[in-house]
Amino acid sequence: MAEQTPAESNGAAAPQQRQLALQKIYVRDASFEVPNAPQVFREDGQPQVQLNLSHKATPVGEGSYEVMLTLTVTCTLNERTAYLAEVQQAGIFGALGFPQDELNAILGSYCPNVLFPYARQIVSDLVQNGGFPPLLLQPINFDALYAEQMQRAAGDAPALNA
Repeated sequence: MAEQTPAESNGAAAPQQRQLALQKIYVRDASFEVPNAPQVFREDGQPQVQLNLSHKATPVGEGSYEVMLTLTVTCTLNERTAYLAEVQQAGIFGALGFPQDELNAILGSYCPNVLFPYARQIVSDLVQNGGFPPLLLQPINFDALYAEQMQRAAGDAPALNA
């Protein structure tokens, strides 16, 4: 005879247990360009590196989400592009039993935090294999970025009593 929990015995549904699992990490796309080679290797000057970063989450099944982190690194030397590296690092994450606001925080902060070290390594390898000095991207605080994004979204919301 199966035992019943108190919630089941009085007819109420038992709350769903929260589950978060990393199911897969993979490179969705990677590219590296040196548009001004070989002349760029002869130039002197101080390189300027710019990092652009974005992410998006897409449902891929019941309780599964593909999160894709895109890093685009552009290095200029004397106002000409030395190199351009772009990496789309993705992962499939299972997330069940979370309220929507917590799920949004997981997909917007936790998942990019997991993916970033993989993407950073690929960018570093691409740059070094492209003939340039190693590039070490500093850690990124995705929790702070997510909080800032939520503040901007709250500020853009129309006032109810205006």
